[in-house]
Amino acid sequence: MKGISRRVALGLAAAMLMTGSAAATQAATLVQVSLWDKGAEVQMPMGLAYAAPGLDLAKGTMGIKALPGAVKAGEVTFNVKNDSKDTVHEMIVMYLADPGKPLPYLEAENRVDEDKAGDKGEVSELDPGKTGILTVDLKAGKYLLICNVPGHYGAGMWAEFTVDP
Repeated sequence: MKGISRRVALGLAAAMLMTGSAAATQAATLVQVSLWDKGAEVQMPMGLAYAAPGLDLAKGTMGIKALPGAVKAGEVTFNVKNDSKDTVHEMIVMYLADPGKPLPYLEAENRVDEDKAGDKGEVSELDPGKTGILTVDLKAGKYLLICNVPGHYGAGMWAEFTVDP
């Protein structure tokens, strides 16, 4: 009888360990990201940066689409594809400490100041048609996914992204 109890106890302990380790190794949430534009020959409009006064993204000639646009807090994997036929793009995850306020901008360089803006990780410059992957641990809050190639962010190449608790 003692041998059976011991085997049952060992079996239960093993099952508990396997269940615990399976929960600990859950896969990251997957987000599909498309970096798109209307072509290099189309003139980029300016003044379409996040939180710009009078913002009209319908005038945008480039952008970022993320599906889903909201995920639970934790490990998130971004599968990023540059869907452009002729333009290099990138994707940077920016935490919005104060949603609704513009990101710090370097006018002389025509791009966001990544050091001051809350950069959480990036898929650096992708040639047209190429893909990249980024996995980051994100806390609950509001984020922006941006392309920071000079001029692109100001031309509307950003998307809001939400991480729920």
